Amino acid sequence: MAVEALSSYLLKADDASFHDQVYDALAEALTEGVFAPGQSVSLRTLASGLNVSPMPVREAVRRLIAEKALELQPSNKRLRVPSLSEDRLHQLAKARSWVEPELAAIAAIKATPELVDTLKEEDDTLMVALSKGDVEGYMKANHAFHFHIYKAAHADLFYDMARTLWLQTGPFMRVVFNKLGTVQLPRDHHQELIGAFAARDADTARKAMAEDIAEGMDLMVEAVRA
Repeated sequence: MAVEALSSYLLKADDASFHDQVYDALAEALTEGVFAPGQSVSLRTLASGLNVSPMPVREAVRRLIAEKALELQPSNKRLRVPSLSEDRLHQLAKARSWVEPELAAIAAIKATPELVDTLKEEDDTLMVALSKGDVEGYMKANHAFHFHIYKAAHADLFYDMARTLWLQTGPFMRVVFNKLGTVQLPRDHHQELIGAFAARDADTARKAMAEDIAEGMDLMVEAVRA
């Protein structure tokens, strides 16, 4: 997806303040892999893609740098997405394995029939994307599935940590899945998670989420090595 399409992310924003809408749009674009690892970006380009002035973009970029989703290159002070590396992926995998299974366990205890129905719908969308080899559709549906769970936990500290980790993982996901194609993506543990939420089984939800994360991150590490 081109940077010019960033405005579509801004249109999704809710009634938050305008500065927050700009931040949310850039954060979602990073999570869904619009920007590649190592890609240089400029405030002017981002502002143009969002059809906004540079000022709110500058504030959003400061927040994204603090969250390590963007970085300033020491040599020339240019803005870029962090580069793809095996070491960075290992660190992200470890951090995700600490946070996201706990969110799943907490959410399972509080699960409602409405949440279970939503997860089934998101997983159906994900499977259609898999069958079509639609990487963008897969990433959107996978992100929606996970974050419906994380929001349902109502654990703000863990939720913010998971969101930050996905900000940093998104560019890796897009590059790797574009190389491999969705036909080679692992058949994840979403059905196990849905069953665990229907039964409000925290232990099964924690285990299924841990395995889901491990398989996806291992696939990314293997692709980087190759």
